[in-house]
Amino acid sequence: MRTQKTISGRIMACTLVCFLLISQDSIMVLAEENEHLDTLTAGVASYMEGDEENEISASEEEPEKEQIQQTEEMNQTDEEAEEEVSLVAGEAEARMEAEEEEAEQVDLDTLVMANVSDSVNVREEADEESAVAGKLFKNCGGIILEQNGDWTKIQSGNLTGWAKNEYLLFGEEAAALREEAGTLKATITTDALRVRKEASEEAGVYGLVKNGETLVAVEQSDDWVAVQYDEDTVGYVSTEFATLEFTVETGKTTKEIEDEERAKELEKLSKNQGAVPTSVSDVTLLAALIQCEAGSQSYEGQLAVGAVVMNRVRSGGYPGSIIGVITAPGQFPPATNGKVAAIAARGPKVSCMQAAQAAVDGATNVGGATHFNRVGAHPGIVIGSHVFW
Repeated sequence: MRTQKTISGRIMACTLVCFLLISQDSIMVLAEENEHLDTLTAGVASYMEGDEENEISASEEEPEKEQIQQTEEMNQTDEEAEEEVSLVAGEAEARMEAEEEEAEQVDLDTLVMANVSDSVNVREEADEESAVAGKLFKNCGGIILEQNGDWTKIQSGNLTGWAKNEYLLFGEEAAALREEAGTLKATITTDALRVRKEASEEAGVYGLVKNGETLVAVEQSDDWVAVQYDEDTVGYVSTEFATLEFTVETGKTTKEIEDEERAKELEKLSKNQGAVPTSVSDVTLLAALIQCEAGSQSYEGQLAVGAVVMNRVRSGGYPGSIIGVITAPGQFPPATNGKVAAIAARGPKVSCMQAAQAAVDGATNVGGATHFNRVGAHPGIVIGSHVFW
């Protein structure tokens, strides 16, 4: 029995030992597995954290990439726009240059200049027997309207007509003369423009020029143009209020020539003859004579009568006083029949007094004429119903 118990005890002890050994191995395995699991878990956590960081980094980088991409696209668009603008500007400039060249060519094809030392007649028809329409003077230019054999129809200013080719220049020769004889002119485009002493808005002022007035341009800059203000003075006007044009002189019609000659003659006739010392009674006496001779006529006619009397006073060939001239025998009947005295006594008309005073001061519109009569009695200057010579 004791032996059997001993054996049973030993068996139980062995069993216990085996159990303990097995348990220890399991625990070790479990521990190893747990350690492996912890490592795996830590790796997964680290991986997850890495993904989160990557996602955050990617989410932060994505707007930056989009912004960079948008900037690059905008820069590319700007460059393309600049290239397009440059291309358009280049095309426009080329087109303008072509148009200018074409315009120059048209001018060269139609340009005509006078090839004379004085003037050439421009006729109404291409015939030397045709009426004269006007004249083309030295250095005058125009455009060709038509050509017919030895004749060319031209337009120069208000003058249109035919001139013989031998008195004209064409093409390059005409262009060379135009460049030599032409003048740059500034036409004022605003009212009361100041002509300044220097090219500055702060400079002093020589005077004012009116809208439409044309001045010879001496020199041009970006904002100012130097102009010939008068014979001895060069001033400056702003280019903002003036247009510049290179021009040549033009021909004149027969009527224009006649009008100019008449104006020159009138200017010569109107040249002041110099004042003559007189008294108030002398002026009144002259005014009374004017009223008798031209009281119903215009002021010009009244001044002309007064001028004749004063020309005689100055001449030395007549009495040297107003009363001496108008009372000379056979000269002015109203002065000797009492009419002049009567008008002087009651006072002459205002216009006659003005004409008399002007004549005494040297004014004249008949030059040095010393006679007058009814129109038709003698050749001379006709004013109103009188002719003066």
